This record gives sequence, structure tokens and C-alpha cells, in this order.
Amino acid sequence: MLGGNAFLVRKKDKALYHAWGTFLSPLLLAHLVTAEQVARATGMTTKIARNRMLRIAAQTLANYAALGATRSFSGPLVRGDAEIVGEHLQVLKKIPEAREAYIALARSALRHLPVRNREKIERVLERKI
Repeated sequence: MLGGNAFLVRKKDKALYHAWGTFLSPLLLAHLVTAEQVARATGMTTKIARNRMLRIAAQTLANYAALGATRSFSGPLVRGDAEIVGEHLQVLKKIPEAREAYIALARSALRHLPVRNREKIERVLERKI
């Protein structure tokens, strides 16, 4: 049981509300499964990948809850490290769906989160190499 609170959703917003929920559960799981695929490509077993991922994901969610998205954001995008982003895209060619997800989420980060070297990273994401 989630222990949620009931509230009204306007009829015109029901599909949008449902899409929001889909991002939070089934698509979150799809994201985690995609991350498992990337981990398996490094030689990790699914079990080891899952254990390591859960620690990172739990800390990320705790940071998000305590600090919000902007102050919890980390990694090559916030640092503006376009070279690393390019390297990621290159190796992810082996896992096309993971590469597509990476690009889509990186573009979302460019729009909504503090990213350094935006223009350079945008150019890296635009390349079809």
C-alpha cells in the first residue's frame, strides 16, 4: 500500500496525469533495465549491476528529496564535459536503445538543469556518428 492521498484530477488532465505516473514507475523501471544492459556490456552480472545501481539511485533520490533537482545534478553534463559525453555516445553505439535514451535525457537536462558548455554539448548530441 502506498498510503497515498486522494485528490481530484480534471478530466482534461487525466491523460497527462497518467503519463506522469508512467514516467514515475514503468518508465523508471525501463530506465533501470537499460542501465543494467549497459552494465552487462562491461562484464557485470545483472545482480551485481542491480546492487550497485540501487545504492546510486537511492542516494540520488535522497539528494533530490532533500535538495531538489538542480542541487542534486552531477556528472559530465553539469561539468560541461562534452568530450566525455561524446565518448559515452561512441561506446553506446553497441546498445542503440541505451544511446537513444541517453540522448533524450541529456537533451532534457540541457533544457531543465544546470549544464555547463551547453552549446558544445548540444553539438555533440546532434552528431550522427
